[in-house]
Amino acid sequence: MPLATTRRAGLVDQVIDQLRTSVTSGEWAVNERIPTEPALAEALGVGRNTVREAIRALAHGGIFEVRQGDGTYVRATSEVSGALRRLCGSELREVLQVRRCLEMEGARQAAQTRTEEDLAELRASLARRDTSNPDDFARTDTEFHLAVVRASHNRVLIELYRGLTEVIMASVATTSTPTQAGMYPHDGLVEAIAARDVERAGHEASGFLNEMLARAVPDC
Repeated sequence: MPLATTRRAGLVDQVIDQLRTSVTSGEWAVNERIPTEPALAEALGVGRNTVREAIRALAHGGIFEVRQGDGTYVRATSEVSGALRRLCGSELREVLQVRRCLEMEGARQAAQTRTEEDLAELRASLARRDTSNPDDFARTDTEFHLAVVRASHNRVLIELYRGLTEVIMASVATTSTPTQAGMYPHDGLVEAIAARDVERAGHEASGFLNEMLARAVPDC
């Protein structure tokens, strides 16, 4: 294959990155069945639960398709190409409303529970978002917001957000422009979480979504 042995910090995210690389590099082709969980766990030097969570996350993103009793197959080469669709009208508005609820609460909790490792990941993720090209912006922006939610350390909230990865990415793709990162900078959100300022973190997380909701939502 071969897959590099992971470091101990952020194992799930590292496994996600390595599995995604195996797809984007062409090592695993679309419609090909990937190795079994035990084989991946052994190759990566991690537990099966870590591999399972990484596969689940990529399945939510549209890259993998888990076929019960048959294995996991490559569905697409990226989250964006994995059935990403444009949202409009009431559907887009509803997605933005749900994002506001989850991301605001995630940010508020992150301000209370974040670790130094969380802050390092948030800053690295924000840098990737802010320097990404327009084709990658929907993915990197979604990954940044997921990193914020992960910093909450609320397992239920994290799982809920992971389950909505595809539709959240679709909402970003629908509302983003080539200058989106400049229009809605998230430095203030990261700094509020770093300062453990709960109220400001919630305001920073919901403010740009309030602006989007206040604008006219495109009709289908």
